Parts: sequence; structure tokens; C-alpha cells
Amino acid sequence: MPPRDSMTNTVLVALVLCLVCSSLVSVAAVKLKPLQEINKALDVQKNILDATGMAMEQLGIPANQLTKTQVETMFEQIETKLVDLETGDYVDASPEEVSSFDPRKAARDKDESTAIGDTAYPIGLGRRETVSKVYLVKTADGELSQVVLPVYGNGLWSTLYGFLALDKNLETVKGITFYEHGETPGLGGEVDNPAWKAEWEGLTIYNDEGQPELGVSKGPAPLDDNYLVDGLSGATITCRGVTNLVRYWVSEDGFKPYLAKLKTELPKSGGKS
Repeated sequence: MPPRDSMTNTVLVALVLCLVCSSLVSVAAVKLKPLQEINKALDVQKNILDATGMAMEQLGIPANQLTKTQVETMFEQIETKLVDLETGDYVDASPEEVSSFDPRKAARDKDESTAIGDTAYPIGLGRRETVSKVYLVKTADGELSQVVLPVYGNGLWSTLYGFLALDKNLETVKGITFYEHGETPGLGGEVDNPAWKAEWEGLTIYNDEGQPELGVSKGPAPLDDNYLVDGLSGATITCRGVTNLVRYWVSEDGFKPYLAKLKTELPKSGGKS
């Protein structure tokens, strides 16, 4: 038998420790994955509520401070649907299918995605899902109050994922939020700044010709401009990315066909045309 402090025993002990630790980590990852998925879904729901401003309007607290029960209660006012981005039509699907549908996974599947190709608003990605989710905020009477659109695109260091909430006229911004990104803290990471996000409320998404005009200014936004928010200091590329992604997703390449069809239904739901 080799001495205790021999090279063989040292390597053997290290190997056993590695195997034990890796097994523990693997078991923990498997056991914790369901909880992580629940927390991830809860965070997405909080960001949707943040974009709509519902938490502040109804409870007077930020969406990120809501409890799980509060989120679930408020989400009873929101109907989630699947939309074919090419036609703007709703996709017939069961609640379970809607809940389990993952647009990000679909965007990676050639059978469930569409090549982006040339576009006036490049988002730095090659494909996007053919079918996406939309979130319809309803009043107590069941009338349309807001529409929340998932938006994403590349910034400087990462892909930014967020939500853009529109008022029932489908032309005015209610809010915007980004729930996942890897932009530089203090620079591009200021897309999370509540004060900056508040600047988006009330802006108009289309110009008089019906083209996307919403975006981030190069520097302070002109006081009489109803389309732009202030640029973020030292974050030129991130700001350009945010401008492109919001314009892309409200353009013909994104949700505009759907918004156009939905707008024809507004008088039926008590909205404004």
C-alpha cells in the first residue's frame, strides 16, 4: 500500500472529492430547476406588470415588490394569446399550449422561425419566431385596456429582452421594461433605470406616415418631440440597439400586421380608433 502522502493517494483523494462535489452540484441543479423555472416565469410576469404600470396604479407599489399571490391576482386581468406575425391573426391554441409556448426556443428552430433578412431596423439577429405571444390587459368589464408586446434585439454586449406596453389606441406607449440583458452597469445597463423608463410613457410609436418613429435620442430628446426619449450617456450602441428593436417589433416585420387588425376591432370593445 502506498504511503498516505504519496502522489497516488493525493490524486485519488482529489478525484473522489471532484466526483462527490460534481454529483452534489448535479443533484442540486436537477432538484432546483423546477423552482428556478417558477421564479423565472414570475419575474417575467412582474416585468409585464411593470410595463403596464398596473402595480403602481392599483396597489401603489413597484411591480418588483409584488408577492407571488399579488402577481397571480393581477394577471387574472391579462389574457395571453399566440399571434402569427406574418398574418396578424391569432393562433388557435389551448391555454396549456399558450402557456408552454416559448418564443425564444421557436426562434432557434428553423421550422418555427423566419429569417429576418434585410430590414430598416436591424436587431442583430438572424431569425425570429413565426408565432409570438401578446398580452391583452382587460378592464373589469372585459374591454381592452392595454396590449403588451415582447421585444428583443442586440445592444452592445448582449441581447436585450423586454416588453413594450401600448395604450388601447395602439399608438401610445404606456411603458417599457427589460427583464434580461448584459449591458454595462451604469451605462447601457441604465435601461433598467425607473426614471429613464418613465420617459417612455405617453410617446407615440408611429409618425404621420405610419412609420415607426419611437426610439432613443442622440443626447437629450427635444422638448417638443413626441417620439424620442433622452439618450443614455456613454451608451451609444445600446441606445441604437433599443431604437432598432422597438421600431422593428412595431414595424411590418413585427407586430404591425397584428396591431392593424386589432385596431379594426377596437370600436367593438369600446376602444378608440
